[in-house]
Amino acid sequence: MGSKEAIGDRRSGGGATAEVGGFGATVNVAKPKKGSTVAVFGLGAVGLAATKGAKVSGASRIIDVDLNSNRYEQAKKFGVTEFLNPKDYNKPVQEVISEMTDGGVDRSVECTGSTEAMISAFECAHDELGLEKFVTHQVPFSEINKTFEYMLKGESIRCIIKMEE
Repeated sequence: MGSKEAIGDRRSGGGATAEVGGFGATVNVAKPKKGSTVAVFGLGAVGLAATKGAKVSGASRIIDVDLNSNRYEQAKKFGVTEFLNPKDYNKPVQEVISEMTDGGVDRSVECTGSTEAMISAFECAHDELGLEKFVTHQVPFSEINKTFEYMLKGESIRCIIKMEE
């Protein structure tokens, strides 16, 4: 999967609403198993709640990723075991995570809304789910509206939107 493509989740989840959303996305959608490794992208309220969800679910290794290194200390209170700031590396953070976990995390949760973070979250998770089977269409960004048409007609499961044609 190239970094020029964006795709939905690979068991990724993504105020009171923030806490419920991050925690719920992790516990109810990503569903990390006891002893699993989870990466959380973004350490705002949603990301901290996602980190807590991973901890409560029994993840033994929780790798939080944020551009603000000052957030690491606060994240420790929520259960993070490791922290990465992508600005500290000369390669994509998903490669760093893949190397440090011997092939990728079990689950990743993206909590920033950033396309770059979404791609990193997707690419750092090893694919035990075989989600490529669910990709039914690939369209260039200039034809993004087709993905909605496919969805509304019930003709798609998952679409890849290519950012460059």
